[in-house]
Amino acid sequence: MKLNRIITLIIFCLTVIGCGSLKPASAIKNGEIKDYKYIYISQTKSLTSSTGTSINGQYYSTSKSVNPSDVITGILAKQGYILIPELKEDISNETLIINYGESGRRNTGLGGYTIEVTIQFITSTTNSLVCSCTAEGQGSTEADDIREAITRCLNKIISNE
Repeated sequence: MKLNRIITLIIFCLTVIGCGSLKPASAIKNGEIKDYKYIYISQTKSLTSSTGTSINGQYYSTSKSVNPSDVITGILAKQGYILIPELKEDISNETLIINYGESGRRNTGLGGYTIEVTIQFITSTTNSLVCSCTAEGQGSTEADDIREAITRCLNKIISNE
């Protein structure tokens, strides 16, 4: 009986240590994105990832994909920003250029990891940084990691507005 409790306690401790929590999202603000109406997003490529398991000799898998610029567009469009397909001189003073990049990976133990993303908001007229945000995401696939990181990142910017 005592041995079962000790083993359970060890497994619990390893699980807690192995499932590290996400770092808080961070933001740098030199201005307000609410002062802009239009967004131009640098195009990104879709990422497809999958996860699977074998049950009784049969392999089952699921695939998920994410295109970071689509996720960013969706979140910002919901906030009222208008995506433009190309930069236009006549609305440049109301336009933000948005850049996205993966900025790191961190092991969380027991084979888990997080993916960190950074998103920049740059003025179209002076190419100055209005703000940027960085956040981590962790899910069952890389696509989930990226989607969660982008959502956490943009929520940090939007909630501080």
